Amino acid sequence: MGAIVLVVDDEPNIIDVCTVYLQREGYQVISAPNGDEAIRKWRQYQPQLIVLDLMMPGKNGWQVCEEIRNEQDVPIIMLTALGDEMDRLTGLTMGADDYLTKPFSPRELVLRAKGILRRLQRTQSETAANTEAVLPAHILRYPGLEINVLYRSVRINDKDIELTVKEFELLHLFAAHPEQVFSRNQLLSKIWDIDYYGDTTTVTVHIRRLREKIEQNPSQPRYIKTVWGIGYKFEGREPS
Repeated sequence: MGAIVLVVDDEPNIIDVCTVYLQREGYQVISAPNGDEAIRKWRQYQPQLIVLDLMMPGKNGWQVCEEIRNEQDVPIIMLTALGDEMDRLTGLTMGADDYLTKPFSPRELVLRAKGILRRLQRTQSETAANTEAVLPAHILRYPGLEINVLYRSVRINDKDIELTVKEFELLHLFAAHPEQVFSRNQLLSKIWDIDYYGDTTTVTVHIRRLREKIEQNPSQPRYIKTVWGIGYKFEGREPS
């Protein structure tokens, strides 16, 4: 059976369209018209992906996202009104993996969903294929930073750091390719499986969140450096 996708929106026509297009791809779709019902069905069905509208009566999308993120790191695609940049930034900051602005193309939703679920399945397969023994190749060490790829854990100065799925994947990509410069569009392609040139706000917000968690001074980062006009790179050497 295909992955379970929970679609949450108070507009029945949006739920209907999303359901039709996602089911065509073989996904099992469950829906909720409000935030309270979304929480109930999330607990009941444990979906692999949530498509979540921000503006709903009662418990809104931000509250739903926050409640879910306190317990689980299930991927979330947020739906926002066209032009509401602050809504998008708030959603990404709270832990959403991606967003679409209304009105949106259902085909684009399917592409985003397929990309996220494909990466999730790949990660789960790689983890299952590994043995319990942690080989040296599974651990990346830099001054003050240790990344355990097998257990998807991160330590900064011997302190455990909690990262979301996308934050870990970003850090792992950077740390596995020190000094290599990645553009925002390259990061969209590699981490989100989105091959297009457009709004890179998702990348910018995730980089900011990652820096807030691993950098002692996020405004003067030690590890993830901005390469102005291009993108970002990872520096793992001792600071001068």
